[in-house]
Amino acid sequence: MSTSTIAVVRIPSSEFALSDTFEQCPEIECDIERLVAQDSDSAMPFMWVRGPDLDAVEDALREDSSVSELEVLSDLSDERLYRMSWVAHIRLVIHILLEEEGTILDAYGRDGNWRLRIMFPERESLSATYDFCREQGLSFGVEKIYDMNDSARAGRYGLSEEQFDALTTAAEQGYFEVPRGTSATELGEMLGITHQSLSERLRRGQENLIRSTLLIDDPDVD
Repeated sequence: MSTSTIAVVRIPSSEFALSDTFEQCPEIECDIERLVAQDSDSAMPFMWVRGPDLDAVEDALREDSSVSELEVLSDLSDERLYRMSWVAHIRLVIHILLEEEGTILDAYGRDGNWRLRIMFPERESLSATYDFCREQGLSFGVEKIYDMNDSARAGRYGLSEEQFDALTTAAEQGYFEVPRGTSATELGEMLGITHQSLSERLRRGQENLIRSTLLIDDPDVD
């Protein structure tokens, strides 16, 4: 039985969609919530954009050579949510989504780089994507890889089984609420572990959870 693999990769914005926009507005941040392939020639992202001058960013997006359609879905004071069609500089996206049947879980663009978290159906699909990029002259910097087996499946974000159980039980029992719904001693008794072991599991679990979700958005984090 094959095991799905999640990889965090870095791609220069100059080799990816929206390179024109990043060149004109280098201070922007782009956060993709969903990215699907419409066909072999186009992809449709749902993307949050943040920047000091959102009107200028929108003008740049409408003039971007990789964008054919643009629709504002939400306009907040400091960010906007767009639905758009990408039609250029998306060879890698199409390869991942259609040829390797991968899923782009999220993507974040800032400071001249895109950082993508991708789930491949098997490790060979990641290797094939790396080879594809080399053949096409594209950059594909792999920063993190982890396999999603039975004890650390995709929904656990790199947590061990013990850390997963400790965190979910703590949340269910109101341990993180203010005021707390249960004490550390009571929670440890529920899990059959000491207060010290509980504290260690929660601390390590929270660190793994943050590294697997939040820190992948920061291109400056190793």
